[in-house]
Amino acid sequence: MPHTRSPSPRSSRRDDRDRDSRSHGRRRSRSPSPRPRSPLPPRRRDDRDDRRGPKSRSRSPGRRPDDPGTKQQHQNRISQNHIAMESPSASAPKEPQAPKELPNYSQSGALAAEQNTYKGVVLKYSEPPEARKPSKKYRLYVYKGSEEIDVLHIHRQSAFLVGRERLVADLPIDHPSCSKQHAVLQYRQVVETTPTGEVIRTTKPYIIDLDSTNGTYINQERIPPSRYYELKLTDMIKFGFSSREYMLMAEDMVVEEKKSRED
Repeated sequence: MPHTRSPSPRSSRRDDRDRDSRSHGRRRSRSPSPRPRSPLPPRRRDDRDDRRGPKSRSRSPGRRPDDPGTKQQHQNRISQNHIAMESPSASAPKEPQAPKELPNYSQSGALAAEQNTYKGVVLKYSEPPEARKPSKKYRLYVYKGSEEIDVLHIHRQSAFLVGRERLVADLPIDHPSCSKQHAVLQYRQVVETTPTGEVIRTTKPYIIDLDSTNGTYINQERIPPSRYYELKLTDMIKFGFSSREYMLMAEDMVVEEKKSRED
């Protein structure tokens, strides 16, 4: 009887491994194969460049990142970008700025207007410091044409307001061409020197037009407004387009004329 050789333990182990590998290969072959992925379209070089952002400037080969000159340029570039972001119209021409208004501490005139009020009416005129009552007894003889119609005594106070505003007018006039506060007859003290060198103080009559619409006339001539005009005896005064004329006279002069007539 032929002698059969019993398998060695090593060969049996090898056979077992071969069988396991064959069975594992079958199982793997039975599992479904994964789906192939759809190939992505190739990127264009332009897209890659856009996603990467603007190309950075190449550094000069002779400078390092920590070079002070490079840092200064970087800071200047940042500051310029910051200014451009804050003022987008920096390139446009700047409009000239108006000068700042300085505080005004001068008088507004409200207090003076409140103090210069009479019977609820604000007066356009206030007397000067040199205002005085006259020592002579002046008169105004009122004429309409060649006829004398009235006599006004104007020596009892230092100033007389002429106008249509009867609440404040000392010498009221009703002609429509005259202003409400037309003019002022003002007595002022002035200093004069005599031919002998003596200094004397005298009070003289003046008239001032208060910027009236139709003006004030002395001997048929219109006087400038807001200025004192000295009056002389026998001057003829006219206000606006009124037909009435006012002649300035003094009492002593009238007395002398009467005596000369009697003689």
